[in-house]
Amino acid sequence: VQLQASGGGLVQAGDSLRLACTVSGRSFSTHTMAWFRRPPGKEREFVASLRSRSSGSNTYYTDSVKGRFTISRDSAKNTVYLEMNSLKPEDTAVYFCAAGSGIIWSQQGNQQSYSYWGQGTLVTVSS
Repeated sequence: VQLQASGGGLVQAGDSLRLACTVSGRSFSTHTMAWFRRPPGKEREFVASLRSRSSGSNTYYTDSVKGRFTISRDSAKNTVYLEMNSLKPEDTAVYFCAAGSGIIWSQQGNQQSYSYWGQGTLVTVSS
């Protein structure tokens, strides 16, 4: 089982970027998918999550990205996306995708809820 994150890069403030997380080895259609990030010199933090279709496909975002980031899933491609708009320098981080099952709503942002992790992709936003 492998989660492969891609799409990171160097952009300017105000630009957009789309990250992709492709899952291989098994289907995660019944799992909650999420994105976390680790800013330079800081701990890894929650960004966004997307519950499975059977659980209502609910999304959940950290306050700092609400209205700017969108998480989505293409089940046919076994891929989860993070569309990031109006990027800010404080969005600079290594972004990780994660997958987990049986996660209750209140624990969407808890890293311990996720069993599978990708390797991370670096997003750098210059001012």
